[in-house]
Amino acid sequence: MRLLRLVPDDTKFPFVRWRRFFFPLSAILTVISLGAFMLGGLNLGIDFRGGTLIEVQSRAPEADLAAMRTTLGGLELGDVQLQQFGGPRDVLIRFEQQPGGDAAQLAVVEKVRQALGDSFEFRRVEVVGPTVSGELLHAGVVGVALSLACIWVYLWFRFEWQFAVGAMIATLHDLTVIIGFYAITQVDFDLSAVAVVLTIAGYSLNDTVVVFDRIRELLRKYKKMPFGELLDLAINTTLPRTVITGATAILALLGLTFFGGEVLSAFTQAMLVGVIIGIYSTTFIAAPILIYLGVRTQTVGEAPAQAKVEAGAS
Repeated sequence: MRLLRLVPDDTKFPFVRWRRFFFPLSAILTVISLGAFMLGGLNLGIDFRGGTLIEVQSRAPEADLAAMRTTLGGLELGDVQLQQFGGPRDVLIRFEQQPGGDAAQLAVVEKVRQALGDSFEFRRVEVVGPTVSGELLHAGVVGVALSLACIWVYLWFRFEWQFAVGAMIATLHDLTVIIGFYAITQVDFDLSAVAVVLTIAGYSLNDTVVVFDRIRELLRKYKKMPFGELLDLAINTTLPRTVITGATAILALLGLTFFGGEVLSAFTQAMLVGVIIGIYSTTFIAAPILIYLGVRTQTVGEAPAQAKVEAGAS
């Protein structure tokens, strides 16, 4: 029985030649993402902002948002946001932090229950106080920064410094695009978004390390091959692995996107974008950028002692 091959063995796609198109494309994506972040900012979820989140479902065929806004506005609980999601009956209600600590946040839920009565079914309630939200935001930022720093230090010692810089640039590119996705769509940026950022960073770096390892292997084997051709060879020989792992992840995420419900929708959509961007950056950004970082077939892959002797002889 013949094995299924998504990518032919003799694939010779000129990835390096296409860098003149994909580098400007990545620059445009980065500028758009940073612009969306600076202009619109992130829609911080209740995990980081604090307050009360209530998910309700109307017992009527369609929720009347105008009537709900009038009713809840009369409670004098400050800023209240209503968002319809999923079907016409489902509504998310957000209240800002109330003075008085956690007890005041819990009191909001009871007031809303009394105001809406039996016309709505309460599906989910989340209450986060100001102290907890501040700690979660600080811990999330520190966790992401430390994780990326440790990974980059490992790459610095695992490969030459040019490879570490290339991986860092590709990873920052991926994370910038993901932040841009959250800024443009205004999807809640909460603890699940931090999980998305770390997962995408790990996925992208893992894929990049596989390609880099093949590049280093070929550098030792073909010392006189032009570096551009060697990069194309390395990417093409690892392309079946990249396509198979990427396709598996994308199919799983598509299933969760269409059948996982509204609770998982934002998470899976961001993951889907991140996986696609991670595959793209590994193939078209991380490896070709080594050309501009000074990597050459005559100098990389040799033993450090041999390189020093040759440098002294010259």
